[in-house]
Amino acid sequence: MTTRLFGEPVLRKEDARFLTGRGRYTADFEPGAAHAAFVRSDFAHARLLAVDASAALSVPVVLGAFTYPDLDHDFAV
Repeated sequence: MTTRLFGEPVLRKEDARFLTGRGRYTADFEPGAAHAAFVRSDFAHARLLAVDASAALSVPVVLGAFTYPDLDHDFAV
């Protein structure tokens, strides 16, 4: 943190770009790029026995839906 006290003004170099309409957002860099969404369980500490991704895969614009069994398991969980 560059300030010593909370509430102290922070100079940001990007403000001028965004306030004058010259800023760029992630979607501006690659129009038509695919996006990712991650869904977590609604239940804390739940043990999921299965996940059915068929509804997501039936949507024409969905490129893929992946669950834990689809992943490469060469990592520690």
